[in-house]
Amino acid sequence: MMLVQLKQFLDSKVKEYNRARFIKDDPILIPHLFTKRQDIEIAGFFASIFAWGNRTTIIAKSKELMLRMDNSPYAFIKEHSPKDLQRLKKFKHRTFNEDDLYYFIEFFHGHYSKHNTLEAAFFPTPGLDTEHALTHFKKYFFSVDHLRRTEKHISSPLQKSTCKRLNMFLRWMVRNDNKGVDFGLWKNISPSQLICPIDVHVARVAKKLGLLKRKQVDWLAAVELTDALRKLDKDDPVKYDFALFNLGVVEKF
Repeated sequence: MMLVQLKQFLDSKVKEYNRARFIKDDPILIPHLFTKRQDIEIAGFFASIFAWGNRTTIIAKSKELMLRMDNSPYAFIKEHSPKDLQRLKKFKHRTFNEDDLYYFIEFFHGHYSKHNTLEAAFFPTPGLDTEHALTHFKKYFFSVDHLRRTEKHISSPLQKSTCKRLNMFLRWMVRNDNKGVDFGLWKNISPSQLICPIDVHVARVAKKLGLLKRKQVDWLAAVELTDALRKLDKDDPVKYDFALFNLGVVEKF
């Protein structure tokens, strides 16, 4: 497929899938339940971290966690008592358990005691590129005592991970195309700097379309795919995320 034809095809799929009516079936539904900036950040972060496996289960478990926090995650994190934490006991989603959750709550409590946005955890200074932001975030996230097992829930380019879930979270927080999907809350990074989330479904579609040659689905594959998408839209390459994902999952392309 020629570049012009490819752009026309994918732009049509962006128009089809990057719409508010698809939110109900996607983990991005969870932060859309809230209006307060910090609630959106926290709910979005948990929903993205839980985002592996069946989407219906991801949404259900995310809603369960929000309910356990009185559907006010920011207030819960800032004001919870030891007794309140008992409500989180036995929470589990796949390999994410209550010990991991307690550490996440501790991190958020410490961070929001010093900052009014989670953006500062990723981009302490404006202009930091996505790769260095993700590397910084994992180091910062685990800067206090924690269980080693919890580290597996936060990926980093240093481990050659695709960082799919964190890249998805960044997309939610940074992009804003007035389609009612992404939030556009964060301003210290441009949408042009984002890295496209990639999993086996997206990688398969990208290879079929000639956007990806790398065999391993890793960080370098995510970068290669994003570089290819920049040829289609240099200012907003990650707008094609929904299109590629739904081509793979919904249309079995």
